Amino acid sequence: MAKINFGGVWEEVITSEEFSLAKAQDVLRDETVAVLGYGVQGPGQALNMRDNGIRVIVGQRERGLSWQKAVADGFIPGKTLFSPEEAARRGTIIQYLLSDAGQKTLWPVIKPCLTEGNALYFSHGFSIVYKDLTGVIPPENIDVILVAPKGSGRTVRSNFLAGSGINASYAVFQDYTGRATERTLALGIAIGSGYLFSTTFKNEVYSDLTGERGVLMGCLTGVMEAQYNLLRKNGHTPSEAFNETVEELTQSLIRLVAENGMDWMYANCSTTAQRGALDWKDRFRDAVAPLFDTLYESVVSGREVQIVLEANSASDYRQRLARELEAMRNMEMWQAGAAVRSLRPEKREKT
Repeated sequence: MAKINFGGVWEEVITSEEFSLAKAQDVLRDETVAVLGYGVQGPGQALNMRDNGIRVIVGQRERGLSWQKAVADGFIPGKTLFSPEEAARRGTIIQYLLSDAGQKTLWPVIKPCLTEGNALYFSHGFSIVYKDLTGVIPPENIDVILVAPKGSGRTVRSNFLAGSGINASYAVFQDYTGRATERTLALGIAIGSGYLFSTTFKNEVYSDLTGERGVLMGCLTGVMEAQYNLLRKNGHTPSEAFNETVEELTQSLIRLVAENGMDWMYANCSTTAQRGALDWKDRFRDAVAPLFDTLYESVVSGREVQIVLEANSASDYRQRLARELEAMRNMEMWQAGAAVRSLRPEKREKT
């Protein structure tokens, strides 16, 4: 393990130098990894493992879009593509990558398929941490492990194909075989992680649910809408409002942050931008801090989980979700964004 100084706090991380792909292949040599669910995380992880020489099968309900996608990706019905129950019976490591609500629904079917010495793998601590709500309680004679990529399943795959990886956390909830940690790290390397850092199931789900509702998605979207609406209210054109709110962030500034950090981005902006940002950042932080306290408490208490499970169990959930996303897509702000993206040089070259 490599010890890295994270802002004065030392952490141990695992890279492919400490745990090589060859070692991962050796650890998983006699394993069959059954990927249950081929929606968000399933395709990226399954394809990366297959490309890395791991024996992979997929479990997915027949005739749906995800089944068809698995077939298009080269998984063969009856050979490497099965129903979730059959894949679970055939696998020695069962990657439970259905949606959180889907995991709850299918658990009574999948649990009897698990046999002694299997490993049950998650990419989110949701079902285990909130077991009182999900009913997902694994048998005692299996390993229960987690590798959670810090990004979308699409990015897990695209970063792998680009020759890089996406960072992931890992955890062991239950070590029945004595090999749980070794299996976990091998899987983390096999799915193409940039590096792996240790967590717990509880910490993973608390940080993940907070991040999704906060900076990564909910907060980001809300702040963008607030600034865009302000600029439009004060007479700025849609193009100007969108460029100053979204386009400059995603196409310029965030890339500078990714390269060398926030201070480096500040150092490479105008002195006017520097001064204004430094003067206002603390005010924004202090304004939203109470909201983040409320959000975290809602995550820890399980209220956010209840909302998710109730919403996803509704018979018309997919239709209501489609309407909500359509309403977002039809907002002037994101219509302006579509127009702005169409004007990027690489887009114009293709037309």
